[in-house]
Amino acid sequence: MDPQQHDRLDAATVSAVQDLLAAATAADGTAPLSEQFLLHLRPDAPAEGVTHVVVPGRDGGVAGYAQVDGEYAELVVHPDGRRRGAGTALVAAVEGATGDPHVWAHGDLPAARALAERRGYRRDRELWQMRRTPAAGPLPATAVPDGVTVRAFEPGRDDAEFLRVNNAAFDWHPEQGGWTGAELAAREAEDWFDPAGFLLAVRTGDEGTVLGYHWTKVHPAADESAMGEVYVLGVDPAAHGGGLGRALTLAGLHHLHGRGLDTVLLYVEADNAPAVRVYERLGFTVHAADVNYAR
Repeated sequence: MDPQQHDRLDAATVSAVQDLLAAATAADGTAPLSEQFLLHLRPDAPAEGVTHVVVPGRDGGVAGYAQVDGEYAELVVHPDGRRRGAGTALVAAVEGATGDPHVWAHGDLPAARALAERRGYRRDRELWQMRRTPAAGPLPATAVPDGVTVRAFEPGRDDAEFLRVNNAAFDWHPEQGGWTGAELAAREAEDWFDPAGFLLAVRTGDEGTVLGYHWTKVHPAADESAMGEVYVLGVDPAAHGGGLGRALTLAGLHHLHGRGLDTVLLYVEADNAPAVRVYERLGFTVHAADVNYAR
């Protein structure tokens, strides 16, 4: 059946999409949608700028799904319905929904590479998942620069300063830059949000001025053991060069270690050489890759 486009999905279709995501994750060993795209499946998510593309399956299920958010898209086909043209139909629908499609393929799977090649796409960005395991040895001590204090984020009090630093640090980044209070509020509403693990570097004696932050996340045990995550780490460009990035990284890692989490993951752009060097020196190695394809 031809793909159907929607501005918003009803509860039954969302449930069917979630079943599809679970089946694809089990078959591929990697989740097909990233966090931002999963948030758009929530019933209270804003519909503006987001297009949902659904290929209906049997018995009310979903055989294929794509989501377009601006120029970026992600898609998935049910393992039982692959190699029947659903992927090609979804990409064609994405191309009809945006003039300059950038399609994420999580896990860099061979089927995604083949589909991208057939449609004339090139590898535009590569996002590495890096992990630090107990094999990396003990964590170095945290050395906070003089004049800096590390404290926990306080919702309401620190929102504006966090957004200022985040958007300055990631003004080049298509997903992390340009945040408003809506993006922050959506994540604060998630079950995993814990302000105690959202660490801010502030000026000693002026604790309202944020210099940088390390927002950690905990992944409960599921198919793998529980893990921590360097969810986002950013430093105000005006504070670069003082060792704050390394200090914040270690502060967050020690926080996660204190919660009994010896394995920690993070995501980093493969071509962000300075960040990759920092993480490699702390014992992180590449575990998996996601690829963004563009024309």
